[in-house]
Amino acid sequence: MIEGLQLRHHSAKEAERLLDQLVDLYLEVYTGGGEFYGEDRYRRQLDLHMQRTGWELVTATADGTLVAYIYGFPLPHNTRWWDGIQDPVPPAFTEENGKRTFALSELLVHPAWRRQGVARALHDDFVASRTETRTTLLVRPDNLPAQAAYHSWGWNGVTKLRPNWEGAPVFDVLVRIAAEIRPHPME
Repeated sequence: MIEGLQLRHHSAKEAERLLDQLVDLYLEVYTGGGEFYGEDRYRRQLDLHMQRTGWELVTATADGTLVAYIYGFPLPHNTRWWDGIQDPVPPAFTEENGKRTFALSELLVHPAWRRQGVARALHDDFVASRTETRTTLLVRPDNLPAQAAYHSWGWNGVTKLRPNWEGAPVFDVLVRIAAEIRPHPME
């Protein structure tokens, strides 16, 4: 573990008191990202996601300050997560039952804490705690550092998707099949 970094799991109820901090970090990470990355849309996204059964957040703090977080939720049978897929996918790829796929929705690290193993620590802790068969996430094709990290952590690209949010960009859909996560030594 990185010296001074503390990871903590939170339910949606526990995370309610952290909303402003979560939004503030999101806005700092996506400064200059355009309207899609604005405060109003992200607050609506958080509100909708936090209502999902099984929603979970893991925060990383240093000296009591939020420096990173990751959150997601299991995809229910009637999910709209897959709406907007751009390319054909294998048969039954989008069929969900609430236990098949966990959607990793956000993984954010404050710019001052990047390249120190924080994202990897959050990722490994979070993914290792999941019982679903697979995990999915969306990542921008032009986010080369994130793309490289996810691929090195065992994620594979499947297709592209444009979410149903106004002004949403096209994302790469990555999937990771459940497997034992071995802790990554921190330097």
